[in-house]
Amino acid sequence: MTFTDPVQLIGASASPYTQKMLALLRYRRIPYTVSWAEPGEVCNSMGIAPPKPALLPTFITQTADGLSAVCDSTPIIRSLEERQRDRSVLPLDPALAFIDYLIEDFADEWCTKYMFHYRWHFAADADKAGTLLPLLRNTALAEADLAAFKAHFTERQIGRLFVVGSNDVTAPVIDRSYRRFLEAMNQHLSQQHFMLGSRPAAGDFALHGQLSQLVGFDPTPRAITHEISPRTVAWVDRNYDLSGLEPAEDDWLALEDQPHSLRELLSELGRVYAPAQLANARALIKGDEQWRCEIDGAIWEQRTFPYQAKCLRWTIELYRSLAAKDAARVDRVLEGTGVEAMLKDHPASV
Repeated sequence: MTFTDPVQLIGASASPYTQKMLALLRYRRIPYTVSWAEPGEVCNSMGIAPPKPALLPTFITQTADGLSAVCDSTPIIRSLEERQRDRSVLPLDPALAFIDYLIEDFADEWCTKYMFHYRWHFAADADKAGTLLPLLRNTALAEADLAAFKAHFTERQIGRLFVVGSNDVTAPVIDRSYRRFLEAMNQHLSQQHFMLGSRPAAGDFALHGQLSQLVGFDPTPRAITHEISPRTVAWVDRNYDLSGLEPAEDDWLALEDQPHSLRELLSELGRVYAPAQLANARALIKGDEQWRCEIDGAIWEQRTFPYQAKCLRWTIELYRSLAAKDAARVDRVLEGTGVEAMLKDHPASV
């Protein structure tokens, strides 16, 4: 994947994945331009096809046949590493890099449930989002157009809560998970500056992206976060621009030297994300359009997603690629967290 110079992306300030990538680009001191628009709008003006699906952020890349548009932040981060190794966000230690990958995947695929749930489940949050999201695209919208857009957009987004599994039964599960996650973050950030030491890795930016909305935009999770984890509020605010940080390779702590609070974070992953991933993968193999399982003492039911099954497969493939000694080191850290079930008890055909 070859990027333009400067790197071009299309995004939205209220998009957690856009904020993930902007913070990463600033930290890595990679020049970029950003268009606050819809991917289709910009791609059409450039004469190129938008990605399918057209998600935010969308990056413009250079191919042998001309320009192309791509999305999916995780592989884009890896391609940016090929462009520039300086100020890397991928630890050289394979075992530590695997733990970072787990954190990034958890942030991208489970923490986004926190964000979407709080934004559209509660009336005050939905009212704010319905008003501001159209204005973030165009502050000059006429009042009548804004009212119509707000009503249509809010109704559509609330109607899509089921996509992330949010409903009256699972709402308490999501809320408990978020509060446990914040308690673990507060404890972890009392030990060190970032998830794996004194320099950020990809997982830090993935968490930052989701939390940029939970802390910086949506009122209900912002109040919860301030109450439970003020360290997280400060961490998110600082992480918007880490361009002044001068990292060294040994700023990432060895896996064996990580504080116990890292296990608390991983335990939340094992408690909620691992069972969801396994149930989704099994449903996809059976051809079921929906899956149902118990998560944190409640019945969770949602649509089956092929992409989440891909995420599980990529995680398993990365784990299997570890040398035996590194896999053993990972196993020692994950033992008893519940994450090991995702790596060992997955359907064989995933």
